[in-house]
Amino acid sequence: MIAAQAEAKMATLDSKDRDELGDSKFAFPKQRKEPLEDAKHVRNALARFDQVKDVTDAERDEAWKRIKAAAKKFDVEIGEKSWHELGKRK
Repeated sequence: MIAAQAEAKMATLDSKDRDELGDSKFAFPKQRKEPLEDAKHVRNALARFDQVKDVTDAERDEAWKRIKAAAKKFDVEIGEKSWHELGKRK
């Protein structure tokens, strides 16, 4: 149960660590939204993908590519083929 609780806890970085991350470490680098530092952050980026405001579809396409690359790096399974499918599973 402790591992499940730890997994459910939102992935966080303190503000100093977040400020030190390069733009390339974010799914949305221009907005510096959704860091992709580890598996928990990748899962968090997937869960919050639709909550990122004021981004174009082209920026979402690029963010999706970065998330998929980070997911592969950290062994996070993504069932969706496109970001358009996020949140549509039953």
